[in-house]
Amino acid sequence: MNFNSKNPFLNSKRFSSNAEPRTEVHQAQIIDYNQEMTVSGTINKTAILFLILCGAAMVTWWMTFNGINPMLPTIGGAIVGFILVLVSSFKPQLSPYLAPGYALFEGLFIGGISAIFELKFPGIVINAVGATLVTFLVCLGLYKFRIVKVTEQFKSVVVAATLAIATYYLISWVVSMFTSWTPVHYENSMMSIGISVFVIIIAALNLFLDFDLIEKGAREKMPKFMEWYGAMGLMITLVWLYIEFLRLLTKISSRD
Repeated sequence: MNFNSKNPFLNSKRFSSNAEPRTEVHQAQIIDYNQEMTVSGTINKTAILFLILCGAAMVTWWMTFNGINPMLPTIGGAIVGFILVLVSSFKPQLSPYLAPGYALFEGLFIGGISAIFELKFPGIVINAVGATLVTFLVCLGLYKFRIVKVTEQFKSVVVAATLAIATYYLISWVVSMFTSWTPVHYENSMMSIGISVFVIIIAALNLFLDFDLIEKGAREKMPKFMEWYGAMGLMITLVWLYIEFLRLLTKISSRD
């Protein structure tokens, strides 16, 4: 997914490769500010994607609580959302079209999964949503006031930990498909809970990388479509964080 974020497209190389060429006339730059990436523009587009995701999530949520099997749109949403992420990572200029599509299909997945967990553990979804929101706001505040600084060493540690988690998840999933072995993180033991806490911390640290890369993209005057690209990347991290909170709370609840 140089790789400075968990997201396959939020990285320095990707942002740099999409920088607008600058035209100079007598040492004066000709700049069309309406065609440049801005932090505020990215925030606005993140809000739009969030609303689309929530609207789509309500569909599969409603289906579940009205006796309609949500598995088809839930699984389909996850698959299509993943495909859109891959396409966007290679074609950032299509992000204005792919990002809303990602939010729509990922919303179907999130709504279905959330409803299934809510049926088994009432109240778990609102707690996971609250934990995700608080984590996001805390990380945003720490970054905004430069309490946490995104240095090269910071990036290296977070990226290495993220890749380690992704590799562990992938290997565990493949092995569990062909054997009777149950991965530790599937259980509700204290070790499994500890793993979930660690993953949540790493997911939260990825938010700092996302903030930094979005700010850097605006500073380097990337083209306007990169606002959708950055917003999509931030949404991916938030979805990951939410899913991990949901898993952690499920493990804790199942021990009661």
